[in-house]
Amino acid sequence: MGKTVVGLFKNERVAEEAVRDLRGEGFEKEISILAKDRKEGGREGVRDATFETSDSIADGTTTGGILGGLAGLAAGAGALAIPGIGPIVAAGPISGILAGAASGGIAGGLLDWGIPEEESRQIESEVKQGKVLVAVSSSQDKVDRAEKILRDHGGENIKVHEK
Repeated sequence: MGKTVVGLFKNERVAEEAVRDLRGEGFEKEISILAKDRKEGGREGVRDATFETSDSIADGTTTGGILGGLAGLAAGAGALAIPGIGPIVAAGPISGILAGAASGGIAGGLLDWGIPEEESRQIESEVKQGKVLVAVSSSQDKVDRAEKILRDHGGENIKVHEK
């Protein structure tokens, strides 16, 4: 059974450094990033509960706003307006989960990923306050390596969950 390690970062720069190291260790499509889009005035064209995605942002295409630097580090970026939170940007496997659970907010999507409700609500609150979520879903041995990388970069509230 797969596992997911999640961690929160105080800012985009630190999250970007962690994601670069994850990629250096061979993680690619397993990486998910979630952050509030603090681009002034929100994102043009973002519609409630609808993602605008590119085929892959690993080629350097940027989504603008908060994930400008992170955009080239994960696949499948999208922007989503979540009621009560506003515009967020998500990249990687989490983007599909959140698209399907937009009415339940971030917490609803994280529940579908095996993260307990209380922790999901806490993560949602912290993302709303400007922290960046980095998550990696993989096998146990690889998740252990990812957990170490997140810790080495000062990730907060790092936890591993069964998927």
